[in-house]
Amino acid sequence: MQIGSRWPVGARPPALPQQVLDRITELEAELTESQRARFGWTLTWLERHPVVELDDGTVITWRPQLGEAVVDRPDDINGR
Repeated sequence: MQIGSRWPVGARPPALPQQVLDRITELEAELTESQRARFGWTLTWLERHPVVELDDGTVITWRPQLGEAVVDRPDDINGR
């Protein structure tokens, strides 16, 4: 795993597959004003594929074999 970069919610993300960028936009639209002001994103690379994590634990994983970006929310991960 390799850390790529960090950026605040609402800022321009680095170059990523369009499906990942679409998920970022969708998730940011769901955040409250307070969350937008304090949350950020962290980009890491796992086996040369981007994994983007929001400070609340939401993770967007690019699955090139499927051609899609999968969103895992903390509640999804914990089975709630």
